[in-house]
Amino acid sequence: MILPSNVPSTTESREIELLTGVRTGKSTFYSEFRGAAERLERAVHALDTISRALVQTVEGPEQLVRAVAEAARSHLGAEWVLIALADGALPEALPRHLILDEAGRAYAFEGLPNAEYPGTNLPSAVLNRLNDILRGQFAQCIHPVIEDHRAHVPMKLDGGVIGAFAAWTPPQRTLDSTDESVMQILASQTAVALQNSALFQESQRLLERAEQGFSEASRHALDLAERNAELLAAQRQLGAAQQHQVLNSERHRIARELHDSVTQCVLSAGMQIEVCRTAIAEEERGQRLELAKHLTRAAVEQLRSAIYALNRPGDSTHSTLPELLEQLCTLHMPEDLRVTLRIDGAVVELPNETEHALLRIAGEALFNAAMHGNATRAIVRLAYRSDSVSLSVADDGDGDPAKLRLMVRMASAGDVDGHHRGLANMTARARDHGGVLEVRRSRIGGVLIAATIPRPDAPDSEQHTAEPERKGIRT
Repeated sequence: MILPSNVPSTTESREIELLTGVRTGKSTFYSEFRGAAERLERAVHALDTISRALVQTVEGPEQLVRAVAEAARSHLGAEWVLIALADGALPEALPRHLILDEAGRAYAFEGLPNAEYPGTNLPSAVLNRLNDILRGQFAQCIHPVIEDHRAHVPMKLDGGVIGAFAAWTPPQRTLDSTDESVMQILASQTAVALQNSALFQESQRLLERAEQGFSEASRHALDLAERNAELLAAQRQLGAAQQHQVLNSERHRIARELHDSVTQCVLSAGMQIEVCRTAIAEEERGQRLELAKHLTRAAVEQLRSAIYALNRPGDSTHSTLPELLEQLCTLHMPEDLRVTLRIDGAVVELPNETEHALLRIAGEALFNAAMHGNATRAIVRLAYRSDSVSLSVADDGDGDPAKLRLMVRMASAGDVDGHHRGLANMTARARDHGGVLEVRRSRIGGVLIAATIPRPDAPDSEQHTAEPERKGIRT
């Protein structure tokens, strides 16, 4: 059978149907083709509107929800459009719901400052659907529902329903499958866009807080640098002041010692020589010249002792304490004072400051014995114990221990004329290192001066301070 020339063949009909979406079996297919073309054009326009709406993500959730609702209203020509999230879904997303009327006016009960409060203007169908969505009642509407003039499309994210779209159209606008597809695309993309928008807004807030924190940290760092510079300057000034104070204290101490010893000896010698210039007997003149000679020699010995002490810095580690005491007893004493040195216990290394203090105490005690106690013999004993180190100087002179103890108390209380500072200096040196100084009668007839200082390397439980009159070195 031969078909008329105006009737397409079966192959051509299939190709036209694939391209246009209409069947060509009838000769009058133009109206069906026009309907399909209109739906296609409407779908393309809807997709373009959706894409424009979804790019509002960075503008915030409010702008995004408004743009999406307006896209749905424009595409459907709807009288009412509703977008709502169920309670608890996307808790960080705001606003939670939005309603648009046919004129594009926005309504919301909360979370949308620029929207109107609905009041009694909303149809009961819209209010009922809003309540169902907010409460998460999706049992009857878990799948899209498209009727002639009413649509309900759930919004799904990660396999779960988080909210829904709903729309109501006027009588002249009937919903079809194309509208269903558009609303499904709009619903799924809106769920993702809302989550992205909320995450973007949160990241912006975190970024702002981070920038504020960095700015605050920078200010703190700058302030800390300024304070550190001030602290370093203050430390330098304090160090200079402390060094100046130490130097002044040492100068004053040396001046007092020289005043109490060398100056007195020189003045006394000068007075004896001045007497000799007067008319006195030859025998008395010889005695006074001999005394002046003795005083001059004593002054020289005091100067030698001071020079020796100044040449021995406190941090010197060239010799041990026994070696230093040996030098002091053999090289730096008057010729008429015989000194014996004894070492008890195993020698241990002590801090330089401690050894220096003990050396100065020994030197001061020996010269006091020679110059003031008229001693001819002295015994220096250094004893190393497990918890302390003791140094004693005993002489056979004519000194009075009770009188010397009184002098120590008077000098420590503030002797204004500077006398007897040697005894006070020895007491202060022992006390500065946690020890004590004792003055007693020695076994060889004169005075015993003993200093006991705790060892810093001894356990805390073993360290203790010697008690006067009960503990100390006895000779």
